Amino acid sequence: MSAKPIITRFAPSPTGFLHMGGARTALFNHLFTKKLEGKVILRIEDTDKIRSTPEYEASIIDSLKWLNISYDQTFKQSEREEIYKKYLKKLIDEGKAYISKETQAVEDPAIGKNGKDNSDFRSEVIRFKNPGKKVTFTDLIRGDITFDTTELKDFVIAKSLEEPLYHLAVAVDDFEMEITHVVRGDDHISNTPRQILIQEAIGAPRPIYAHLPIILATDKSKLSKRKHGEAVSLNFYRDKGYIPEAIINFLALLGWNPGTDQELFSIGELEKIFDISKVQKGGAVFNTEKLDWINRQYIAKMTNDEFVTQTEKYIPKWLNTSSVQFKKILPLIKEKIICWSDIQKLFDREGELSFIKDISDYPASLLLWKKNPDPKASSKHLEAVRTLIEDIQDNNDSEFTVEVIKNAIWAYVETNGKGDVLWPLRVALTGKERSPDPFISSSILGKAETLKRIDLALTKL
Repeated sequence: MSAKPIITRFAPSPTGFLHMGGARTALFNHLFTKKLEGKVILRIEDTDKIRSTPEYEASIIDSLKWLNISYDQTFKQSEREEIYKKYLKKLIDEGKAYISKETQAVEDPAIGKNGKDNSDFRSEVIRFKNPGKKVTFTDLIRGDITFDTTELKDFVIAKSLEEPLYHLAVAVDDFEMEITHVVRGDDHISNTPRQILIQEAIGAPRPIYAHLPIILATDKSKLSKRKHGEAVSLNFYRDKGYIPEAIINFLALLGWNPGTDQELFSIGELEKIFDISKVQKGGAVFNTEKLDWINRQYIAKMTNDEFVTQTEKYIPKWLNTSSVQFKKILPLIKEKIICWSDIQKLFDREGELSFIKDISDYPASLLLWKKNPDPKASSKHLEAVRTLIEDIQDNNDSEFTVEVIKNAIWAYVETNGKGDVLWPLRVALTGKERSPDPFISSSILGKAETLKRIDLALTKL
């Protein structure tokens, strides 16, 4: 097989949105194949006609495009039923499968990918005639794995000639599409012996298998939608505004290590260095803190123009992105967010930057410094700072900078105490306990609005 071109397949079922485990499988197929200059096939496995929907299929394809995970060909199993029918007839004719009369609901793990399905009782099904032998296959990640297939008995491979089930369709497709390597999650290990038996029965060569380690939650339990909700879905992170390149970077490190200290990789770099022999056997912990850190690194290295383009739909409509004010706010936003949706939180009514639009009403007591809660002291310091700021010579707000403001009032601050002076000034400008320091807030607001808000605070006091 080494002389053949490498052909792999990513084979999602359109019965739900793409989850992070599926996205990692798609990525590892992509990286493994591109490194070896092979071909990747996207195969939509929609034999489950009840649960498969066009909406889920479209979403999966859109998600792969968003992640920049490419493939060379696309197939849908629902469009290949005549091919499966041909193989089913051949197996029956050769005595390797038979039509089985059923007297009760079929309870067979071969019914579908994920276990039993008794919702569609058939009085007749097609069963594979199991030779009952030991099957050993070599896994690129786990080494040799042996199964005794006797316990599988004669498993179901189709509900009828027109209704193939998962294992039959997979074995036929892998043969017809000349798949050389099957890279998939380790929840499929138990499926492998059935598929090998079918491969042998139809005269198909055995592909090389590589089963990726399970993805674990931080409590070391299996990451699943039932237990962990929408946090397993790729759309959850996409909707929150994570960067696709950062998600790719994060997924690549789930169960794989480059063997160096480097942690940030473009997909192009990963395509060059990915080595499947460095994929670990043990479970990979899905650490959202690591994802957040990686995403912040990608945000930090963006130019301001790139940042503005990416954040356009998250910035409030009232904030002019071409204004001097926005240019001053930009570094603050970049510093404070993990993902794009955090921008909206910053400008929400209770958000740290909501003061920029307008100042909410606040009690006069908030202006008092805890170590000197005397209204007269706060008034005195605000009046002094007001005079110093009013004396600043500026022709426009672009000259009303943090440095200029700080130079104007710092001597007074050092003489009279940082907390005593800066606390009432912070509250006067923002109306909040938590906000940027008063030099930044004042620069963002501009000289006229700064003086106006200090006057309001003095009136309160």
